[in-house]
Amino acid sequence: MEPVKKISVVVAEELTLVREGMAALCERSPKYVVVGQCGDGESAFRLISSKRPDIALLDLGLPRLYCLELIHKLRELNLQTRIVVMSTRRDRKTVIEVLRAGAQGFILKSGPSRHLLDAFEQTAQGGVYVSPMLELDKIFAQPRLRKPDDPLDQLSAREYQVFSLLVEGLRAKEVAARLELSPKTVDTYRASLMRKLDIHDLAGLVKFAVQHSLTPLA
Repeated sequence: MEPVKKISVVVAEELTLVREGMAALCERSPKYVVVGQCGDGESAFRLISSKRPDIALLDLGLPRLYCLELIHKLRELNLQTRIVVMSTRRDRKTVIEVLRAGAQGFILKSGPSRHLLDAFEQTAQGGVYVSPMLELDKIFAQPRLRKPDDPLDQLSAREYQVFSLLVEGLRAKEVAARLELSPKTVDTYRASLMRKLDIHDLAGLVKFAVQHSLTPLA
């Protein structure tokens, strides 16, 4: 009897200790083999493009190339790689934008280890996995059933990406680099999202993010 082929995994996480812990967790299962690790978005793109793993585990906060932009670039290559994103964020907008970008899984870093393996199992079989710690009925509710006037729903996907990076403390030039946009374009998105949220300065933007549990400070 031929041995069962293991499912290959690439782990991309900025923090070495966390990355190695995730890789070790994967390796504990006889089903998975980690074929590469890296700590930033640009390295992840090169690694995944060359290794073409069955699953890529990506941290939403990857430096150098924003995670959602990385997913878009990978999808353009028509890889069969299934993508699972891990994050500390719990809000509906983040989950929806991750899935819209082309990921098949979303897990919380605060969740138990079994959620990671459950996500791998389900996405490897062609399904979609979202952490059961989230209120799925609210995340996927029809517009008429959702909480009215959620200000984040006003933002386009790109505006939300710019918003997310700005509240992490990045300057416009750094945001532009991660999203592969010009600084002028980032300024345009920033002005538009601030107008939609009725916020007039960066301090107000950060305060809004904290109030909506979108930063580690929340």
